[in-house]
Amino acid sequence: MYQSPYSYIDTPALLIDYDIMLKNLQDMQKKANQFHVGLRPHTKTHKMPELAKLQVREGARGITVAKVSEAEMMAENGLDDIFIANEIVGISKLRRIRDLNRKIDVKLGVDNQYQVDQLEEVFGSEEKPIEVLIEVEVGENRTGVITDEQLISLAQYIDEKRSVTLKGVFSHEGHSYRAKDTEECIRVSTEAQKKTLRAANLIRELGINIDTVSIGATPSLMNCEIIDGITEIRPGTYILMDAAQGNAINSFARCAATVIVTVISKPTDERVVVDAGAKALTAQSRGEGICYAPGNGVIKNSDGIRLSSVYDEHGLIYNKDFASQVEIGDKIEIIPNHICPVCNLYNKAYLVSRGEVLHEVPILCRGKLV
Repeated sequence: MYQSPYSYIDTPALLIDYDIMLKNLQDMQKKANQFHVGLRPHTKTHKMPELAKLQVREGARGITVAKVSEAEMMAENGLDDIFIANEIVGISKLRRIRDLNRKIDVKLGVDNQYQVDQLEEVFGSEEKPIEVLIEVEVGENRTGVITDEQLISLAQYIDEKRSVTLKGVFSHEGHSYRAKDTEECIRVSTEAQKKTLRAANLIRELGINIDTVSIGATPSLMNCEIIDGITEIRPGTYILMDAAQGNAINSFARCAATVIVTVISKPTDERVVVDAGAKALTAQSRGEGICYAPGNGVIKNSDGIRLSSVYDEHGLIYNKDFASQVEIGDKIEIIPNHICPVCNLYNKAYLVSRGEVLHEVPILCRGKLV
C-alpha cells in the first residue's frame, strides 16, 4: 500500500510525477485563457529552466522569478521574458539587471524612490529603459505601497525619469493562505484584486499609461474568478502543489512532487524512522488557515498520516497502524508541506511516470539567492 513504485531510486530524492504536473499546468493555463489574462508563472517554486520552458510551451506569456540570479540562469537557458517580482536594491545587482535587459525583456518590482534613483543611475546611459511595476500592498503586510499618497507620489516620480518606464502594478495576496475556508479565500482574493485594479486606475487618472495589472497566489487562483481588468496572473505552487495546497482543495491527488525516503528504523511499535529530515524536507508547517499543514509532510497514499517531526537527517512518524504495515528497508513517498524551499534542497529531480523514470531534471536555480 505504501511502498513506492520507484524503490530502485536512492533516497532521499525529489520525484515529480510528469502526468500530474502536466495536468496542473494545463488546468491553470485553461483558467488564464478563460478569463483572457496572461499566465506568468512564478518559477521560484521549482527553480528548473526545463519546467519553465514547458510552462511557456503550454501557453505562459513569460515567467516570474524572485532573484536576479534566478533571472540570469533562466535567461541563460532560453527564457527571454522575465519579471522579477521583488524589490531589488543595490547598484551591483541592478547592473546585472541592466546586462540582462540588453539581451531579453526584463521587468522588476518597485515600491520606493530610493530604488528608482538607483535604477536611473544604472540605466541612465542605456538606449533601452528598464520597465518596472509598482507593488501594491493588499493585505499580506510585506512589501508594496500602502496609501494612495505613496502610490501617486511614486508613479509621478517614475514618470519623470528618462530611463525608468512604469509598466503597471502588481500584488500578491499571500494572506489567502491564512483564510479559514474557501469562502474567506475567495473574499480575500476578490478584495486584493479590487485594490490592485483601483491602484491601476489611480495611476491612469494621472495621465500615465500602464498596461499591466498583475496578481498571484495559488490558493486564491485555484478557487476564485478573475475580475475584469486584471491582465496577468502569477501563481507558482500550482505546477507541483504540496500538502498545504492539497488541504486548500481537500485533495492530495494533484500533488506532483514527493520526496522518496527509506524506512531505516522501527524502535517501537508506533515509531517509524525514515532517512529524511529537515535537510531533505525542511521543517516548515502551517498552523492555521485553508493551507493548514501540521507536522512535516503527508505520507502518500495514506489517509492523511503525517511525518510527526524531523531532525537534520531523520524523520519520525508516530502511528501504530502505519508502523505495522511497513518494514525496515521499505521506500515510501512524502508530500512536502511547502514544495518551494524543498526544491531548493536538491541538485536534481526525477521526472517520473507510471513507475518509470523519464529523465533527471537539473535544478539549475538551486541556491540562486542573490
